[in-house]
Amino acid sequence: MKGRVGATILLLVLGLAIAGMTGWGALVLFYLAPGTAGARTAVAWSFVALGLAALIGLAVRRARGPAILGFAVVFAMVLLVWTRASPSNDRDWQPEVAVLPYATIDGDLVTVHNIRNFDYRTETDFTPAYYDRTFDLRRLDRVDLVAVYWMGPAIAHLFITFGFGDEHLAISIEARKDRTKPYATVPGFFRQYELVYVVADERDVIRLRTNYRKSPPEEVYLFRVNRPVEYGRRIFLDYMRDINELREHPRFYNTLTTNCTTVILGHASVNPDPIPYSWKVLVSGYAPEYMYDRGRLDRSMPFAELMQRGHINAVAQAADQAPDFSRRIRADVP
Repeated sequence: MKGRVGATILLLVLGLAIAGMTGWGALVLFYLAPGTAGARTAVAWSFVALGLAALIGLAVRRARGPAILGFAVVFAMVLLVWTRASPSNDRDWQPEVAVLPYATIDGDLVTVHNIRNFDYRTETDFTPAYYDRTFDLRRLDRVDLVAVYWMGPAIAHLFITFGFGDEHLAISIEARKDRTKPYATVPGFFRQYELVYVVADERDVIRLRTNYRKSPPEEVYLFRVNRPVEYGRRIFLDYMRDINELREHPRFYNTLTTNCTTVILGHASVNPDPIPYSWKVLVSGYAPEYMYDRGRLDRSMPFAELMQRGHINAVAQAADQAPDFSRRIRADVP
């Protein structure tokens, strides 16, 4: 009796594994297999049919071995398609991510090249512009977290901005999209986008979200990170090293594992006592509250009040292109 129950459980586990591998493999083939879109679709559905045949084979004692073996052989080919996909810096990029930043480091002086500072008329109508600037690490005196919400409290885009006195440098980790691929969540799991650091003037990367994105509108919150200044300097240098590395060796963006939140967490690990991984990192809208709970944000007031005071849409819209934009958006931020 026990043996029969164990065999049944094993078959159920195998069935669930094959079902999951079938779904994942079909999407890999749909997005990454060579050929036209129609050919990739046909190959993906053929793999689904094979997976279903393997599941049926599990129910027939004599067919189990061949079913599992046949599925395993074809799944190995799917893995080959997955591993052969390679990231590139040579594509027809959307203009917002066409120019890669890089940094030259000379002791405490870091010169950042290709800082984005677009002149926006609408979200999609703009004049590209870039500049270079040298930052003195000895003047780095604050690090801020920016959280951008557009579809409820659970999902947010997060990025960091570094303060050097009156100067600020924002760095947003994003999916690098070419002209043929608008961003979507599911393709982001399947090596459809490269990773990019958008290194920008705050009047670009923040004002774009507060003043120009309307469909849907975005709500932007700014929080000062409560950590020693030397921690911020280490993180800044780690960002610069990775920015330079990506320029020479591109990597894929991944919706789950290599995104705006997880990469920030990775950079923070250069310091002692990094924040432990949590489901609130994956459900990124809750990441600011998680940082608050871990003592990384100002705890002199309830989180709800801190978030309310950090809401900067109105002040950013009023400041618009003002030279002191960065100072004005921080006027009421604790």
